[in-house]
This record gives sequence, C-alpha cells and structure tokens, in this order.
Amino acid sequence: MQNTPASTTPKVKLNKAPGKNPNKKSRKWKSLKYSYPLLLMFFPVFVYYLVFRYIPLIGAFIISIKKYQPALGLIGSKWVGFEYFQQFLNSVFFWRLIRNTLAINFFQLLLGFTAPIILALLLNELGSSKFKRLVQSVTYLPNFISSVVVVGIVVVFLSPTTGLVNSVISRLGMEKVNFLTEPSYFWLIYTFMVIWQTTGYNAIIYLASLTGISPELYEASNIDGAGRWKQLWHITLPGISPTIVILLLIRLGNLLEVGYESIILLYNPSVYSTADVISTYVYRRGILNGDYSFASAVGFFQSVIALILIIAANKLAKKYTDTSLW
Repeated sequence: MQNTPASTTPKVKLNKAPGKNPNKKSRKWKSLKYSYPLLLMFFPVFVYYLVFRYIPLIGAFIISIKKYQPALGLIGSKWVGFEYFQQFLNSVFFWRLIRNTLAINFFQLLLGFTAPIILALLLNELGSSKFKRLVQSVTYLPNFISSVVVVGIVVVFLSPTTGLVNSVISRLGMEKVNFLTEPSYFWLIYTFMVIWQTTGYNAIIYLASLTGISPELYEASNIDGAGRWKQLWHITLPGISPTIVILLLIRLGNLLEVGYESIILLYNPSVYSTADVISTYVYRRGILNGDYSFASAVGFFQSVIALILIIAANKLAKKYTDTSLW
C-alpha cells in the first residue's frame, strides 16, 4: 500500500487588518474589569478635581478675557480679549512680584524641601523607639496650629520691645531690630516660619518610604564593613530617591505659588518691596478692589506657567532618572 505524499503547497499566512485585534480588546476589558475597585475609589477624586479645579479654571479664563461685572453676569459682560494679561505683564509691579515669588520659593526649596528629608533620616537613625515617637509627635503637631496663631507667635517672638529674640540681642549688647518692618529679613522669616510648621508633617512621607527599604541590605552592608555614613549614601538615600524626585517635581510645578494667607497676616506696607507676591497682589486687586477679571487673568497666567514648569521638570526627571510622574 502506497503512502499518499504530503501536500507541498506552501501555507499562506493571512495578515489581519491593523487595529482589529480582538485579543487586545478583550485584554483591555479584562484589565478594566479587574481594576474596577480601584476605578471606583478614584471616581470621587476625579469628580473633585473636575468640579473644583478644571471647571473653575475654564470659568476663570472666560472672566479674564471679559470685563466682568457681577450685575451683567458672565454672558452679558463685555469682551476685552487679552487686555488684562497685557496689563499684568506691563505692570510696574510685574518683575517685583515675580522676583519675590521666586525668591521665597527658592528658599523654601533649598531649606524647606530638604528639612523633612534630614528630619526623617535623623529619626530613622534613632535607636530608642519611644524617643523617636516623642520627637515625631512634637515636630508633627505644629502642622495643626492655625496660620493665624503661627503668625501671632512669630510677631510676639520678634517684637522690638518684648520679643524673645530682641531680648537676647539686647543682653548681648547689640541694638534691637524691628525685624517685621525691615524688608531684607522677610524672606528668611517667612521661610523659617513655614519650615517650623510643616517639616514634621512632610517628614511622614519619607519615613513611610524608609520602611520600604529591605533590612537585608543593611545586614549585608554590615557584614561588608560599611558604617552608618556609607549605608546612608549607598542604601538609604537611593532607597527614598523615587519619593524625593516625585515630591520635587510637584514642588517645581508650584514655583509661582506662595501661601498668601500667612503673608497677608505677616506683612505690612513697609515690607511690600520684598513681601508682595503674585497671590497677595491678586488678593488686593481682585478681592479688595473688585477687579475680578484682572485677578482671573493673573491666576490663569500662574496656572499656565505651572503647567509648563511641571512638564519640563518631568521630562528632565525622565531623561536623567528612572522616576517621573508620567
């Protein structure tokens, strides 16, 4: 009996039309199905940002290109285009506001951003857990104190007559200084006030990141003869570097934003030359003088610059490190 020879006809591979892969669609639906609890948790956050962030931003842009009058409403107000943007850019206060805002943010970035990292590293090195919890609680509590109270404490401490700082200065034989009316001191006063209030709270993120470093790495380094300093540089800091990069990117996106509440409570006309920032200027023009369109234009300008800064910082982080926001 002869065997039938196998067909030598070559098999033709049919190429599927691009973009019509059913397996890809099914995988997407499966991933959405499994991610349903996470998406459900994210939904309130999405609604919050949509209602309280993005929709007001659109409204602010419309107000900024109109001469908004509450009596006429948003639709009835007159269109003026980019007139208020030009007013702000050509204002005599523009460069002063930019300089003060960037200077305060520079000091907060240099001192305020590094202070929580240093505090977290020092707490991580403490052997006594009780003392560690005590220090953490003491440094954490100022975050819950109202800004009004914090500014009041600063004013009392720096009082030219009864303040503790000036009392020490006079005991040392030097002349008392009215710090709150001297423009040259304002940037540092505000920076150290914010550091005292927020360092303990911000250190929690780094402490949580430190707990994620494997203890086996420290044990192996001990066997190799590495001391605390080498462990800090080669294990601890690289271990929390992704957290540092992410928080730094967020901080860089807010370079043109300064908390105006504390500054308004702390400053006075004699220190406007160094204390007046974009947010306080907007408060005076928009809220006190009722110039809503101008204030909206400046606020929208800040948002656009912040977006550009955070995109640029994220690209640099992605290029030079393995961590980025997206």
